[in-house]
Amino acid sequence: MTRLSLLRRAASLLCAITLALPLAASAAPSSDLAPGFTWDDVTGIQNKDEIKVVYGVKQDEWEAGVGKALYYARGLFQSYDALGVKEKNIDVHLVLHGEAGYWLLNDDAYRAEKNQLTGNPNAHIVKQLIDHGTHIEACYETLKAFGWHKDDLLPGVEVVHDAYSRIIDLQSRGYAYIPFF
Repeated sequence: MTRLSLLRRAASLLCAITLALPLAASAAPSSDLAPGFTWDDVTGIQNKDEIKVVYGVKQDEWEAGVGKALYYARGLFQSYDALGVKEKNIDVHLVLHGEAGYWLLNDDAYRAEKNQLTGNPNAHIVKQLIDHGTHIEACYETLKAFGWHKDDLLPGVEVVHDAYSRIIDLQSRGYAYIPFF
């Protein structure tokens, strides 16, 4: 190998290293990892600009005193925050229907539906999610089947014609589907 070819290889290598350093630094999220882990050990994400997610929520399962899907949707925002994703880049829809439909009832309607004195324990997390820009959507067919009305819903809840066509529509527009059945 000639001296000129060695210099060219060294310059190419130096250029590649120089270009890679800013990319590696920006790829690592800002959150701290558990002892013994580095960001070289943990796979992060590449897409931080347009996150689109739809949850299909039908099952009446609970976690930490609230509807499980609501709990995990809040956790999704926390995960993306830890990965350095801006909240404005996250578009989440929760489409509730069937057994989980009552999670979206206001306190009066919830008390009547569950025949209890306390209000809806999901009200605070629904408000938090809406405040983060999440679309909380109630299935009209579920509302109709249970005899609930628009004024029975928590503030900010949107009504969609039916859960399945809504989920299919969002999937066809590039939303990742997370089922809670």
